[in-house]
Amino acid sequence: MKKTFLLFIILLNLNASAQFLAKMEVKEDIPGICDKNEVYALFPIEGQIEAVCPISDAEILERLNSEVQFIKDNPKYKGKGMIGILINCKGEVVRCEMDNKTKNPQLDKEIEKVFNSLGEWKAGTLNNKNVDSNRLFSFTIKKGKFSFD
Repeated sequence: MKKTFLLFIILLNLNASAQFLAKMEVKEDIPGICDKNEVYALFPIEGQIEAVCPISDAEILERLNSEVQFIKDNPKYKGKGMIGILINCKGEVVRCEMDNKTKNPQLDKEIEKVFNSLGEWKAGTLNNKNVDSNRLFSFTIKKGKFSFD
């Protein structure tokens, strides 16, 4: 009985850890993607490493705060948003678009422009293999400044 119970607990733990792998469904063809059937939203857990931006979060914020003209022209603007970046297995950004748009299309375009210009990323890995992956950045704009949530 103890062996059966122990086996059950081990299998339950293995199954629970396997559930933390999120595969994205990609229906359309995306130029530059390595394998549209193997696109992941990776988590910082064993065997998964998120794609790494060539610059730090602080540097991204610095660029957003200095390059987004809409915020300079509208310093009292307040809002939130989220941008999704699809990085292929080679570390190239193949899609960058607002997932949760701000209330202003011009602002959305300027934010996308900054993220598209960040350079080549280090590809995300799953079990030591480079894979296509998605990164999300959630942000707040308050008092004319960007911050990540």
